[in-house]
Amino acid sequence: MVLQMESPAPSIKVEDWLRGEPLTNFQPGKVYIVEFWATWCGPCVAAMPHLVQLQETYKDSGLEVVGVAADENAPTADDARSKLDAWLTEKCSNLNYRIAFDHTGEMNKLWREPSFSIGIPASFVVDRDGHIAFVGHPMQLDEVLPKVLNGSWRTSDEAKAADMERIASHQRKARELTLTNPIYAKLRPAMQAEDWTAALSAVEEGVALMPDILDFREVHANLLLHKIRDMQTGLPVMGQLVRDAIRKKFEAEHWLVMALNQLFDPGMDNSHLPRSERFAMGKELSEHILALNPPQGDGPKFWSYPAVARYYHESGNKDRAIELVELALKSLDGPTISDGLKQRRLPDLLQALANYKGEKVCYDALCAAPQNNFPTGPKRRRPRRKLKKVIVGIV
Repeated sequence: MVLQMESPAPSIKVEDWLRGEPLTNFQPGKVYIVEFWATWCGPCVAAMPHLVQLQETYKDSGLEVVGVAADENAPTADDARSKLDAWLTEKCSNLNYRIAFDHTGEMNKLWREPSFSIGIPASFVVDRDGHIAFVGHPMQLDEVLPKVLNGSWRTSDEAKAADMERIASHQRKARELTLTNPIYAKLRPAMQAEDWTAALSAVEEGVALMPDILDFREVHANLLLHKIRDMQTGLPVMGQLVRDAIRKKFEAEHWLVMALNQLFDPGMDNSHLPRSERFAMGKELSEHILALNPPQGDGPKFWSYPAVARYYHESGNKDRAIELVELALKSLDGPTISDGLKQRRLPDLLQALANYKGEKVCYDALCAAPQNNFPTGPKRRRPRRKLKKVIVGIV
């Protein structure tokens, strides 16, 4: 049975409640958010301050948030429970909603599997009459939750269309997993063993089967350019990746940044890449990223702008690189950016800014000094001296 909007909400079957009073059933007249999460899941952790805010904002309207930790990694259930409790004590002193721990898999069987919710975080909103009103990502709740609370969401065409698209999307992903899992079963051990020939064979099989899987395309380019260093094959593959990234309509920025990182990631040795081709592709990718997410626009810049800044810095345009990193830093102050996300992104951005400026920079109490081994930009080539003809006389 498919769990979707209008379905009766499944029951809450957990044995351990780590925070708050146990919830035995959904009370009529209240609205519930049932949130599946884990401590190892970055997006889940980033969404927690948002859920705390929602609980505080709408508590007088009958909202109850329930976190369900059903995917915690640990050798035993007791280890997982202790890990969760310690993590919540350290990281979530202001938590204002219930946290349940399920180690039996029962909650995933009741909620996530029948709703095609493959990954986490996954949010389920239960309406005042005990029916599912929404299934999706917690960051979508700002728009949906007020309409659920006032009773207008479930009857709207917008809600019905969104739920149909969600189910279709998850079904596509489920079909995709049946195709990708055998590829990953060969690719992962080959990568771990650094058997680049076997890894290349596996990923080429994946690219031929599913050319729109970003992960396969990224690994394919990386193997050829940086592991095997086959420029004759790798440069055309990289060029096709650039063209495909530019043509993308959905997730275009992710594709563009991924392609740019293959050429300008400072963690990779790019000295063997032909300079003219590398910078031509870098210029094209950078311009398209800035067109999608322009400096004067409101889009978040902390994810894509660092990659573009690296291109400009290596191109010799230090001022442009500094400007882009400063815009990325400014975008971290946006109203929808969680403290957790800001704390993760801030150190790298500050370090990049210090490196580009060549001086210490600070943001509140956090400071960064330029790294000694950081390149200052492209080296100017010294003009080649002409060899003088030497006339040797025979005596």
